[in-house]
Amino acid sequence: MANLAKLEFAALDLSGDNFLSWVLDAKIHLRANGLRQTIVDENDASPEENTKAMIFLRRHIHEALKSEYVVVDEPLVLWKALGERYDHQKTVTLPRARYEWTHLRFQDYKSVSEYNSAMHRITSLMRLCGENISEEDMLEKTLSTFHASNVLLQQQYRHSGFKKYSELVSCLLLAEQNNGLLLKNHQSRPTGSAPLPEINADNVL
Repeated sequence: MANLAKLEFAALDLSGDNFLSWVLDAKIHLRANGLRQTIVDENDASPEENTKAMIFLRRHIHEALKSEYVVVDEPLVLWKALGERYDHQKTVTLPRARYEWTHLRFQDYKSVSEYNSAMHRITSLMRLCGENISEEDMLEKTLSTFHASNVLLQQQYRHSGFKKYSELVSCLLLAEQNNGLLLKNHQSRPTGSAPLPEINADNVL
């Protein structure tokens, strides 16, 4: 039977694939409801608060997990049990996110929006795993992966001295609207294709 009450966020999947984002969502909502202390060691939460937190947590985990932890009636105990079970996700997610970050290139996307979405998804995963990605990192990643045909535009953006990645993205969206910046990239090198080999100056002399 489907839950009668709408979930505030996606329930923790049995696989644990969404554990890192689930932890963040759960903490935010528990704090918003004045129940954050229920999942902290040596807390002084009242029985009523623990009951509310327990109801909330159980609503936001997979049905199979509810059955497996049916005898657990304290939110802190459940929180720690799920942490021990799924905390390995960091060791799985971080290498994958680092790989995607390494291979993220502005020139590989058909639109600025697609690139921006990929950028935020990858950096969010890395931050959830405790790895900081700064505004400078995001700016450099974007500017250094322009297609060669846009090198002059890249230089102009560098000279603009952007401090925030969002400011650069706003300008890129405008450029895309005015002259099809990313479309030109995609036509020069289709998304996902291997980069063209660099020409050695000595070979053309």
